[in-house]
Amino acid sequence: MNWLSGSQGVVLTAYHPSSKDGALVGNKAKQGEEASPTSRRSGQYTMNPESSKNVAEKPPFDRSSSQDSLDDLSFEDYWTELENIKKSRENRHEEQEVVVVKEPDEGELEEEWLKDAGLSNLFGDCAGDSQESMVFLSTLTRTQAAAVQKRFETVSQTMRKKNKQYQIPDVRDIFAQQRESTEKVPYGSELDSDRTNENKYKEKHDLASDLGISEKNSPCLPEDVPASETDINLEISFAEQAANQKETSKEKFRENKDEYNSLPNFRLPKDKTGNTRIGDLAPQDMKKVCCLALIELTALYDVFGIELKHQKAVKMKTKDSGLFGVPLSVLLEQDQKRVPGMRIPLIFQKLISRIEDGGLETEGLLRIPGAAIRIKNLCQELEAKFYEGTFNWESVKQHDAASLLKLFIRELPQPLLSLEYLKAFQAVQNLPSKKQQLQALNLLIILLPETNRDTLKALLEFLQRVIDNREKNKMTVRNVAMVMAPNLFMYPGLSIKPNEQGEFVMAAGTASVMHFLIKYQQLLWTIPKFLVTQVRKQNTENHKKDKKDKAMKKLLKKMAYDREKYEKQDKNLSDADVPQGVIRVQAPHLSKVSMAIQLTEELKASDVLARFLSQESGVVQTLKKGEIFLYEIGGNIGERCLEDDTYMKDLYQLNPNAEWVIKSKPL
Repeated sequence: MNWLSGSQGVVLTAYHPSSKDGALVGNKAKQGEEASPTSRRSGQYTMNPESSKNVAEKPPFDRSSSQDSLDDLSFEDYWTELENIKKSRENRHEEQEVVVVKEPDEGELEEEWLKDAGLSNLFGDCAGDSQESMVFLSTLTRTQAAAVQKRFETVSQTMRKKNKQYQIPDVRDIFAQQRESTEKVPYGSELDSDRTNENKYKEKHDLASDLGISEKNSPCLPEDVPASETDINLEISFAEQAANQKETSKEKFRENKDEYNSLPNFRLPKDKTGNTRIGDLAPQDMKKVCCLALIELTALYDVFGIELKHQKAVKMKTKDSGLFGVPLSVLLEQDQKRVPGMRIPLIFQKLISRIEDGGLETEGLLRIPGAAIRIKNLCQELEAKFYEGTFNWESVKQHDAASLLKLFIRELPQPLLSLEYLKAFQAVQNLPSKKQQLQALNLLIILLPETNRDTLKALLEFLQRVIDNREKNKMTVRNVAMVMAPNLFMYPGLSIKPNEQGEFVMAAGTASVMHFLIKYQQLLWTIPKFLVTQVRKQNTENHKKDKKDKAMKKLLKKMAYDREKYEKQDKNLSDADVPQGVIRVQAPHLSKVSMAIQLTEELKASDVLARFLSQESGVVQTLKKGEIFLYEIGGNIGERCLEDDTYMKDLYQLNPNAEWVIKSKPL
């Protein structure tokens, strides 16, 4: 079925069961011409009203000519799931007590946005030493700076209207640095079509020199090496790529949005300095990445005129114990008392295990609901016996466990995709190309709270295992996306009675996002290199500032002389101990605690680990393989876990002042 939104609009033709026949299973539905008017409602809705003429000329959807009958009815899976959710809520008779709060005005929303972006010390009660923020701003790309400037101007105007006695710096002063030093903006920030390739390369080379990148490892320009349509460029800001593409192509963005299952197989090109996954960075660096990701996502949406409003969490009375309808943070606090270091709720893990114990080859898994009364009784029994360890899991039927899993997700007081960014997830469908939609989802995953992100990852991995058995369970990625979308995009405080056209639009958009999340989950947990590069730049600038501050303090303290002398002696000894082109790797928890390793063009992080493990006994070597990693620590990064394919010489040139340590990942 062709329902993904395109630049020329798309027709949605689908079936929605009424309340009388809501339990009708999709694969038993009759063809449209045989259905009575009261048993279904169907219609055509244009995602882009301006292109209604073009859409109307398209032939109507013909179910009989489809290749896969189950996939033909995949939209019906969405409506059936929606009806099941409504019945489940009616059966449980449990309503969340929602506290009505004043709707924040635009200025308050933008102020919240600036705080989340790490720029709260530029204004308001937190105004003060803004040096750190100025360093932060100096590393932004042009589109990122424009996004910040737009929000800051809104906040300033709102504050002045309210006569708030805040320290409000002039926006022209804040961004003067960007205007005065456009030639030194970080790589990927200046992509004007009228500039020459030589000028662009020079700017990139300047930044590479600042970060210690050798010329031969500097990324090539898009014009120099045309990238594949399926390659995701992580070196240049997504918003800058979009802005440049919009400038160079005079006509409107267009993409051939064919069948739903025709999503391309996007891939991440290999990076010699290693890709960075979520969880690989130290918390202080990850916090900077999140601030930059918010600005980058906003800038990307701004390029296409898509509104991205920060949505405040709705205040509601929630349970402070139990299993269902309990905040994830409360659940984990309960679970960590029993299992230290737990990152995913125990009940969530147990429900997935029970489903898998029944076999993932069961036909209609996740689609066929359990009996409503039985589900209600199981919920009550689980609440009473789960933590006591007396609940009988053998008595839980597989389809009941699947229904309980979906119930757990949709009854979270705050959505798994977070209330703050739920609308941003839905707005992904409005981006003109699939590549940009993937890029936006990548940034949104980074922005999720850690608990939500870990739980979502476990869910997507489980859904992929279900899809891997599609030949027998008849659950393709489209079927799973249609069934799971209502559960992830609905929460207790949300009404599920939109108008008819709104239902179709929501079904199309949310199922599309769900499809992307499942299909590209291996890519979405990667932190784009341009964000890590910006963090390195920030750290470098902050180190320079710290050195100046320390130098001033040393002039005022006599004892600093002895400390400085000792540090110089220690440094001289280290320099003498490690010749040029050699790194010293520390492994404090292994029998060989230190080793000098000669850098070569082909030396990888996995080779360094192998050399250390070869010194261990066979048993220890087997146990530790895959449990210990090589880390890059200090220099222009706080701490970064390296993937096995990282080329050490290239990374050394990027961060020559780093230390190299072998250790296990923290829980």
